Amino acid sequence: MFYDILWTFLISLSPFGEARVGIPYGVAQELPLLLVFIIGLSGNLLVFPIFYKAIEIANKYLWKNKTYKKGALYLALRARTKTQNVIKKYGVWGLMVFVMIPLPVTGAYIGTIAAFIFRINYQKSYIAVSIGITLSSIMVTILWPILVSIF
Repeated sequence: MFYDILWTFLISLSPFGEARVGIPYGVAQELPLLLVFIIGLSGNLLVFPIFYKAIEIANKYLWKNKTYKKGALYLALRARTKTQNVIKKYGVWGLMVFVMIPLPVTGAYIGTIAAFIFRINYQKSYIAVSIGITLSSIMVTILWPILVSIF
C-alpha cells in the first residue's frame, strides 16, 4: 500500500501525467478514493511553487547555455501558443480554466510556464493554478470510477 501511495504522489507530481494520471493509477490500485484524491491533489499542488522557482533559477544561471536556451524557448513558445488566447481574453481566470480542463497539455506545468512568460502576479497565478488543479482533480476523481464501470 505504501508504494501505491508513493507512486500515486510521484505520478501526480510529474509532468507526464499530473493528478490526471496519478488519481486513476491510485484508483486502479484499489486505494480508498478519498486518500487517492488527497494524495493526487497534494502532489499536483506542489508543481507550481517548485516549478516556478526552478524556472527563475534556471533562467538566471543557464540562459547563456545554448542548449538550455533552445529548450526553454521551445517550451515557452508551446505554452504561449496553448494559453495565449484564453489568458489575453480572461486574464488570471483564463489561466485557472486552462489548468482546470482535465486534458493532456492543459495542466499545472504549462500553466506555470504561461504565468511566468505572461508575467502574471505570482500570488494570483498560484491561486488560479491551485484552484484549476483542485477542480480538475475533483472531476477526475468523480468521473474516473464512472468511466471504468462503463467500459
